[in-house]
Amino acid sequence: MIDETQTVVDTGLPGPEARKWALIAHVSGFLGCLIPFGSLIGPLLVWQLKKDQDPFIDDQGKEALNFQISVALAGLLCVLLMVVFIGFLLIWGVIIGAVVLMIIAAIKSNEGKAYRYPFCWRIIK
Repeated sequence: MIDETQTVVDTGLPGPEARKWALIAHVSGFLGCLIPFGSLIGPLLVWQLKKDQDPFIDDQGKEALNFQISVALAGLLCVLLMVVFIGFLLIWGVIIGAVVLMIIAAIKSNEGKAYRYPFCWRIIK
């Protein structure tokens, strides 16, 4: 119960529920390890189901989905480049980079900070 003499300080950060769903949007990219196209389906579902609840969820859901689309396109390019063997090396860079960036994004969004992935093609605006 809040006493009338206490004041509530608005920090400008999203609430805990919004931070939780933004974190889930970023981490749901790991579903691709379990099911085909799961890395795209996870962020898409979170974004579509929760985007109207909070602007932070909308922003981070779009960012996570755009990143997963970019990673999928980079992976496809690596598969095509496997014909000339450079794709075998590049795919490891894409995988390691995607994992590291998803973890960083999850941590930042859980702190309430909007994260922007580097090297991301922002198709969904």
